Amino acid sequence: MTDKLRVKNDMAEVDRIRVFLKENLKESNLSDKDFYRIEVSILEIVLNIIRYAYPDEEGDILISTWQKEGKVFFEIRDNGIPFDPRSAELPDIKELIRNEKVGGLGIFLSRKLMDGFEYKRESDQNILTMYKKIEEAKASDSSV
Repeated sequence: MTDKLRVKNDMAEVDRIRVFLKENLKESNLSDKDFYRIEVSILEIVLNIIRYAYPDEEGDILISTWQKEGKVFFEIRDNGIPFDPRSAELPDIKELIRNEKVGGLGIFLSRKLMDGFEYKRESDQNILTMYKKIEEAKASDSSV
């Protein structure tokens, strides 16, 4: 079963996304660590869409999630400016720290924290599909 959430490109939507993730992942038996990896990954991508995909207009972002073969999948769609996040350059961490620069790590973090990260442009939409392998929460680690 696929669950979906449509949000506007507005920072005020972040709380709705967090609730959507928590509700849809509570039965997944994910460790807290994996839940937060997923949350950071999804929010970083969505925040980039909010900031850059629709520079002069309002737009929608559609987030879908489903589970299959021991993985939890997320698809994020927008009709904004075409952008393949896989083409983003790896940030120079030392340079960011040295110049106290804010930003530049979101896509890098999302790619590192998830187990799969694929992009395609189809029907004037950016479509990013990510997945995380579901590893059972250990007894010492409370699940979401």
